[in-house]
Amino acid sequence: MVICSSPQPPPPAALLHHLRHQLGLSDNALQLGIRQSQLEQAPLPVVLWRFGLISLEQFEAVLSWQDQQL
Repeated sequence: MVICSSPQPPPPAALLHHLRHQLGLSDNALQLGIRQSQLEQAPLPVVLWRFGLISLEQFEAVLSWQDQQL
């Protein structure tokens, strides 16, 4: 379990759109990830990777995508 000391904000709509349309995650997978992310106060991509919902390569691609959004 990953637990951060500060609350995680809800995932941005752009991230959810990217995960759905670029990685093909289902709504159920995203709902599970979001719920667990809130429980653990952990970033959504970390939770998705830890649960095996995305591969390490996909995780790295999401992090790269997030960096480009800044």
